[in-house]
Amino acid sequence: MLSKNLAMILSTTLMYSTPLIFTSLGGVFSENAGVVNIGLEGMMTIGAFAGAATAVFTGNPWLAFLVAGIAGGIFALLHAIATVKFNADHVVSGIAINFLAPGVALFLCRRLFDGSTMTPSIDLGQKIPRPFNGIFAKGSFMDIVFNTYATVYLAFILVAVTWYILYKTRLGLRIRAVGEHPKAADTLGINVYNIKYLCVILSGILAGFGGASMSLAIVSSFRPTLISGQGYIALAALIFGKWKPQGAMLASLLFGASTGLAIFLGNPEIGLNVSENLLSMVPYIITLVVLILFVGKANGPAANGQPYEKGQR
Repeated sequence: MLSKNLAMILSTTLMYSTPLIFTSLGGVFSENAGVVNIGLEGMMTIGAFAGAATAVFTGNPWLAFLVAGIAGGIFALLHAIATVKFNADHVVSGIAINFLAPGVALFLCRRLFDGSTMTPSIDLGQKIPRPFNGIFAKGSFMDIVFNTYATVYLAFILVAVTWYILYKTRLGLRIRAVGEHPKAADTLGINVYNIKYLCVILSGILAGFGGASMSLAIVSSFRPTLISGQGYIALAALIFGKWKPQGAMLASLLFGASTGLAIFLGNPEIGLNVSENLLSMVPYIITLVVLILFVGKANGPAANGQPYEKGQR
């Protein structure tokens, strides 16, 4: 019984960490290039809607996943135009995205689904597949933990890819140079604006993937409250992880574990009779505690959030 309970917690942790990993990786790209992206929450929301709606109409989960990334990337482009081209305040622009993207998602949902604020439920065959389904003995520890959605494994693969890009490639060196000292990067012939645009758009695409991993795997539909603070938790994971992909992954696993534990404790079979409202607070309380204890010790890229104009002194 103990091993089964542990397996359930681990499985839920992996599942709920996945949206945070995708989204925090997006933040890693954006903020290492010097652009603060508070709008991750809104980009997740539009991605969740675009993915669910596409799956309903096409029945193809991978096409839906791709469309979700594109939707997130479009809103990230708006953020990039505001912050990179017009030097708007990064926080204000991100907050605007967090209002705009859910509003657009809700408007389109009502238009496409006869006034409903929710998409129809996605059929089992239209959800993201489980690559290890049937590999392990049904109900075994390995089956419970690893018979999960392909997005979980894709998220961990992208952590390795992101780390390799940032620390083992010329592009990664340029991204980090732009985030630390854009003037010096400019004198070396690096197109600072192009790097910033690329990284912000990538952050939106990954946040869209994070939203889609909620609507195409965990919940199987879109509703206005589907993304309720996950974007901000991913931002906290990014800070706690010291703006590094491996750190963001570990922090996302920590926050995902808090959700998994809350769901486990809320299981009627456990018999704890803890209020559902109290349990739903657990991930956010842990996020606040982590930020209070560690945010003062975390130092991001030196030029993060600072406006840049070519040729300025």
